[in-house]
Amino acid sequence: TVAMGVADKVTTFTASDFGRTLVSNNDGSDHGWGSMHFVMGDAVRGQRFYGTPPAIGNGTVDDVGQGRLLPTIAVDQYASTLANWFGVSATDMRTVLPNIGNYNSSSWNLGFV
Repeated sequence: TVAMGVADKVTTFTASDFGRTLVSNNDGSDHGWGSMHFVMGDAVRGQRFYGTPPAIGNGTVDDVGQGRLLPTIAVDQYASTLANWFGVSATDMRTVLPNIGNYNSSSWNLGFV
């Protein structure tokens, strides 16, 4: 991408709307809430951590039951930041991400791109 002159126009990111529980269901683990994501590319404001790392463990302040860790940033907020970078306007964001209206519009762009 550098040789082609498009390094600042290419972004790689992970995508998932769930993590895994810390507690086994005797057949593995169930879907959880918290999950980490990575975003890479020249347009990314890197070397930063966005959100608050959870207190990992059963029965911690961030465990909402059965080892499900409550995230501080929703996948919708993460996606809206990327959608904004892709060119989606604030007025169209609710069409692209119907649940984004559940969050304060000041948190729709986390600023990592």
